[in-house]
Amino acid sequence: MKSLFFGFCLTVVVLDKRIDRIDRKIDKGRIKRKRSEDLETTQAVIDKRTAMILYDLINRGYLDSMKGVVASGKESNVYWATAEENGVTRNLAVKIYRTSTMDFKRIWVYIQGDPRFTKVKRDTRSIVYAWAEKEFKNLRLADEAGVRVPKPIVWRGNVLVMEFIGENGVSAPRLREAMVEDPEPVFKIVFDYVVKLYEKAELVHADLSEYNILYWDEPVIIDVSQGVLLSHHLALDFLARDLRNILRYFSSLGVEVPSLEEAYKKVTGEELVWRQESL
Repeated sequence: MKSLFFGFCLTVVVLDKRIDRIDRKIDKGRIKRKRSEDLETTQAVIDKRTAMILYDLINRGYLDSMKGVVASGKESNVYWATAEENGVTRNLAVKIYRTSTMDFKRIWVYIQGDPRFTKVKRDTRSIVYAWAEKEFKNLRLADEAGVRVPKPIVWRGNVLVMEFIGENGVSAPRLREAMVEDPEPVFKIVFDYVVKLYEKAELVHADLSEYNILYWDEPVIIDVSQGVLLSHHLALDFLARDLRNILRYFSSLGVEVPSLEEAYKKVTGEELVWRQESL
């Protein structure tokens, strides 16, 4: 079966002949500025199977065009995309989880014990797909609980489509990099998010820090794949770790914060008892 090259703006992938219609979505001009390392990164993320998922999403109207890479990490790439809805262009983020460089031992800790994923097979693709589905479901739970997160749109395989937080393809800065004039009200909002996740979504982020919060007029929680339900055997330890990270960061900005024990009790109503000291 003959293959062809097509690019998603800053991306070029070898695709099956049947998906040549996606080629018309390419931003031709920006491909000329593509560097070889970008090609290697993209080909590691968008393999033939992933490309077919993207094609299906475009064919079903979830996406109209892919504009370029917004963020690249060890476990996923995030792309800026658009879709037309009732004549209005909608900005979207497309997160594609890598099937080749995922740290399966690390992420299995968060999948194991989650009643939503008791039948996940231990092969590579099944775990990656479960990880993507987990983020989609956790985003939906957080959104329904009133926590500001990128609104989830659709999940397929190792691809998650959600609201784009930023402007003109430029992602909102992470809280660590944002110029926040008064961090105290931001701390109160973030702490309120933790409470809402716990009380309404029955969820713990499990990796909350200034690096997993965007700031776009308000804090926006991101990267929730590892989030666990309260039924998880390490949920309360993860909660304590999240609180410790947030208290440390805002304290470094001069915000008067409660002790970890006080914060934990405000969220749970219980005394803090570490079950896993290494966390």
